Amino acid sequence: MMDIASKQMNFFTRKLVDWHDTVNDRDLPWKNEKDPYKIWLSEIILQQTRAAQGAPYYLRFLQAYPTIVHMAAAADDEVFRIWQGLGYYNRCRNMLATARFIASELNGVFPRTYEGIIALKGIGPYTAAAIASFAYGLPHAVVDGNVYRVLARFFAISTPFDTTTGKKQFAELATSLLDPAASAAYNQAIMDLGATICLPRNAKCEDCPVRKNCLALAHNIINELPVRSKKVAVTTRYFHFLLLRWNDKIWIQRREQSDIWQGLHQPLLVEAETELPVRDFARTPVFKELGLQPKDIRMVCTASQRLTHRIVKSVFFEIDVAQPPKGLPENGRWLSPAMMGDVAFPKTILSFLNKNAYF
Repeated sequence: MMDIASKQMNFFTRKLVDWHDTVNDRDLPWKNEKDPYKIWLSEIILQQTRAAQGAPYYLRFLQAYPTIVHMAAAADDEVFRIWQGLGYYNRCRNMLATARFIASELNGVFPRTYEGIIALKGIGPYTAAAIASFAYGLPHAVVDGNVYRVLARFFAISTPFDTTTGKKQFAELATSLLDPAASAAYNQAIMDLGATICLPRNAKCEDCPVRKNCLALAHNIINELPVRSKKVAVTTRYFHFLLLRWNDKIWIQRREQSDIWQGLHQPLLVEAETELPVRDFARTPVFKELGLQPKDIRMVCTASQRLTHRIVKSVFFEIDVAQPPKGLPENGRWLSPAMMGDVAFPKTILSFLNKNAYF
């Protein structure tokens, strides 16, 4: 680990824990929780989700599934409906798999060691450390985006945090700073500091409990840290959804392939290399195979959704049919407005259906 004066490290840990005990008033429904199931649930929700957005989902999940055994017994679609709107649905699939594993293989008892926790599906080093620390008081330091930012700025670390060297350096530093006797308080403190004061932009340095010895503040390089090695390439996908309307019902299919939104539902989809106008969409093989008439199709609207490494641009078409077309995929069904609320949709599609009164 890089050579950092022990005096500087001791100052950081002591001031951070003192701030947490006396000043930090960040209020979250899972804060100070000791139940590993509830901590695990909150941490899964908070992966790729801001706390303010995740809190209502956390409360709804606890109301529906007060224990991990209750969640394990739930139907997939039921759990996905509660998750609907959070995005990154692979988190939900892994959450269900872990709940069922604990219920069936561990008699409903959450593992009590870091090694046992990190072996569960969907749990990485950060989540395992959070559960181990908050539930059991084990001395494992959390390291996430907030922690990278706080440590990089306070200690003026210019090593890119997303490299093998950087990850190792930050992990070792975080562990050495941890107060073994107060691991939960320290971990909560550094996470809250990054979330409320040491912000990515417009950091509130005047409110920071460790500003006195912060090297980035002293050298006016707050906005230059932390350092990322390279930007991730973003790709664009073009989805064209056809809402088939028959007898006051809409044809909906389940996404089965290993891709984004797996397990969720959608109207008939045609993916293309670029955005298609009505005329070109009517010439696609899928449209022709259904025997539909181009003159009957209507383009309703477009939408765009940014995911981690891609942008999904969606175009929504409608067409009324006198009878169900032959040749529709077998994984679909006709749903009435009352039935639409029983299945889960990706955020973009859900927003479209709500705005256009399909529910």
